[in-house]
Amino acid sequence: MDKDNKTGVTEFLLLGLSGQPTKEEILFWLFLWMYLVTITGNFLIILAISCDSHLHIPMYFFLANLSCVDICFSSVITPKMLVNHMLGSKSISYVECVIQIYFFITFINTDGFLLSVMAYDRYVAICSPLHYTMIMRPKLCVLLVTISWITTNLHALLHTLLMVQLTFCSSNVVHHFFCDPYPILKLSCSDTFINDLMVFTVGGVIFLTPFTCIIVSYAYIFSNVLKLPSACGIRKALSTCGSHLTVVSLFYGGILGVYMHPSSSYSVQDTVATVIFTVVTPLVNPFIYSLRNHDIKGALRKLIIRF
Repeated sequence: MDKDNKTGVTEFLLLGLSGQPTKEEILFWLFLWMYLVTITGNFLIILAISCDSHLHIPMYFFLANLSCVDICFSSVITPKMLVNHMLGSKSISYVECVIQIYFFITFINTDGFLLSVMAYDRYVAICSPLHYTMIMRPKLCVLLVTISWITTNLHALLHTLLMVQLTFCSSNVVHHFFCDPYPILKLSCSDTFINDLMVFTVGGVIFLTPFTCIIVSYAYIFSNVLKLPSACGIRKALSTCGSHLTVVSLFYGGILGVYMHPSSSYSVQDTVATVIFTVVTPLVNPFIYSLRNHDIKGALRKLIIRF
């Protein structure tokens, strides 16, 4: 395209999940309900852990941080979509889109890092139970969470700064319900070689590091569990990992379903996979961790009775 024909894009049009008004209305109420349940559920988890001194241990410290990230993650995407529906608009300003991209990258990667930290915590608890308190010291727990936040924010800052260097032409239609960096990048009429290179190198490292840590942690966990003499001991050891494995499967299953295959445009399957890791996973996390955990259920009961 001739440079003289380029026009500065001041907003993008998010086409949403469906172009049919009837379906859009149903999806609005569905997403509103899911968002409210997500905020309430994760906030209750944080409150229950904070108010119960028996839950002031590494596992629940990481869970409280995960719930905090899930609240932020949902709040980056869903409210704008709901507001646009109420106003009868599909637009998002360029500045809002850049901000959404920054926080989307930050929170999605922080989720992955925290899940890997939680996997390491389970590895230490199962494979080195006698040394657990010595290894998982409060300072180490705070350090792991701090490193996760700093790393993901720097990563998001890198991609956002590279994104704002691009020129966007007259095409501003995004076949998505939020400013996902990948489809936004496709709209640019600038050379995106550096952006693509950073996605595959730095982005690949940021994605693969926590994912590899989870795989390695569970490889050690399963190898140790299989050495246990009784079936009861095996069930008890695995019961502490069941909730975490379910969350990991939902989160990484959705991400791999969207970003790990080449596609020129987003299909229905891509949209469903995106909804799973951006909306469904933060929604179900509190239920997954509370329904199978007697400590969390007890803390929630105390919290409800207190209020």
